[in-house]
Amino acid sequence: MPHASELIAIIALGLVFAFIGGMLAQRLKLPPLVGYLLAGIAVGPHTPGFVGNAELAGQLAEIGVILLMFGVGLHFSIGDLMSVRTIALPGAVVQIAVATLMGLGLSVAWGWSIGAGLVFGLALSVASTVVLLRALEERGLLDSDKGRIAVGWLIVEDLAMVLALVLLPALAGALGGESAGAVHGIAGDGNIWLTLGLTLAKVAAFAGLMLAGGRRVVPWLLDQAARTGSRELFTLAVLALALGIAYGSAELFGVSFALGAFFAGMVLAESDLSHQAAADSLPLQDAFAVLFFVSVGMLFDPTILLRQPLAVLATLAIILVGKSLAAVAIVLAFRHSLSTALTIAASLAQIGEFSFILASLGIGLKLLPPEGRDLILAGSLLSITLNPLIFAALSRLNGFVETRPGLVARFERGAGPLSVSAHDKRREGHAVVVGYGRVGSAIGKALSAWELPFVVVERDRRRVEELRAAGIAAVFGDASAPGILEAADIGRARLLVVASPDAHQARRLIGIAREANPGIDTVVRTHSDVERRNLEEEKVGLVLMAEREVGFGMALYALRSLGLSEGEARLFIDTSRAESRAEPVAEAEPEVGAPELRPHREAPAES
Repeated sequence: MPHASELIAIIALGLVFAFIGGMLAQRLKLPPLVGYLLAGIAVGPHTPGFVGNAELAGQLAEIGVILLMFGVGLHFSIGDLMSVRTIALPGAVVQIAVATLMGLGLSVAWGWSIGAGLVFGLALSVASTVVLLRALEERGLLDSDKGRIAVGWLIVEDLAMVLALVLLPALAGALGGESAGAVHGIAGDGNIWLTLGLTLAKVAAFAGLMLAGGRRVVPWLLDQAARTGSRELFTLAVLALALGIAYGSAELFGVSFALGAFFAGMVLAESDLSHQAAADSLPLQDAFAVLFFVSVGMLFDPTILLRQPLAVLATLAIILVGKSLAAVAIVLAFRHSLSTALTIAASLAQIGEFSFILASLGIGLKLLPPEGRDLILAGSLLSITLNPLIFAALSRLNGFVETRPGLVARFERGAGPLSVSAHDKRREGHAVVVGYGRVGSAIGKALSAWELPFVVVERDRRRVEELRAAGIAAVFGDASAPGILEAADIGRARLLVVASPDAHQARRLIGIAREANPGIDTVVRTHSDVERRNLEEEKVGLVLMAEREVGFGMALYALRSLGLSEGEARLFIDTSRAESRAEPVAEAEPEVGAPELRPHREAPAES
């Protein structure tokens, strides 16, 4: 087949097979990434039928790596990292070290070199960004404290892998692979420290140039493209900057395409055009990322599952068990709750795109044997497939442990006393707000503005200390654990506000509250329409689904903008809200309804 035809064939069939595989994976409730890897296996040399050109696929995959790393840099947030730095930074570093040591020990037992074991261990230590974000989003945890810790943890992992991509070529010769000079033209005369010093000097020079000059030039160039009013030129400017900086960094400074693309994205992220740049580059980024996963699948030899089943199981055990146990121990050691520890463990119990990039680099540097790449790919496919089950299993484990205060106290014995309240006096007629994140704090601010009494129940001990310092009554602990709601005087409270999005926990809390106080009013949030209806069937005072309320708010604005009066628009929205509930809403009666914490202020009489 002519070379040009092979290029067209690998792009066309790669995308077609990836689409089919992705659709099948989606139907099976699996991440599409599994389907893309299976598509690569289908067109690879280890399965019958069409065999794609692996060399061309590798070059297309390199573009995918550049755009993937550009996206990582574009979405890199110092703010997200700093908000959870006390746990994410040391936690991720320790977890990477533990997982790398486990992989290194396993590879040494197989007779591999230290260099191969180091690459293998690093590849097993880093989770997939795509899989982690999707898993958190599906469970409504992305905006929770647990989700922010997981995302911050992932950012540290990504930065560590970027550093590994820089250092591995420089250290390859000393680790038994191909020397850095052969890879990037760095003459170190066999001296590892000289080679390493030259590499770091070139990286520092490139980073300094990007941070000093690139922060001004790159946004300025993008702004000039935006001023033309041409969307095509703007999109072209984004892609030209991403690919051009990546190529230039490799040619002029000897650093990897990946590092150059990462810095290009990070510099561009400071521009107010970064969101549009991300949106415009996303289709091409997604397409080449798919081809990257397909090319990785092409290199996978599925017979390793039959040839070396024990090695595959050992690799999978490090990913699912070793990393999870390390994450749980680290999070608990930093005095966070067991629930947070289990969420982080489930989030990290898989590997993905960075593992593939490291494996490819290890093969290119002749550090990692081909069977190491196959084991990494097998571990990725199996861990991503099993990740939803890991989440479900750890969620059930958390529910089991939380019903046993003795076990909770044993696991969280470093997290301080079970409950810490700002005030010991008895309360009555107050609100109990469970969870003080973005939603709970907004509610607390409103109650404070009207001087309405409330108590916060929160699992984050630092947040509890901040609330107490601000004079707000707070109880530390899991609200569903025995004695916690009692410490908030739930028996004499007038309202229970469940501001956390966990509907399963909400039902338990409502049961506990009603047992102690049958007449208590309740308001709950959820992300699931099914859960909303279930809660409404349990006669919860108000159940709010965030997505639905956003829709109603936007619809109200649209109706007002298009000419309806305020009264007509609000009547329609209120009617639509009532009709969307499981039970029809009865006509309001003045003497019936949610009890007020204190009377509303009367509007001044018109003169």
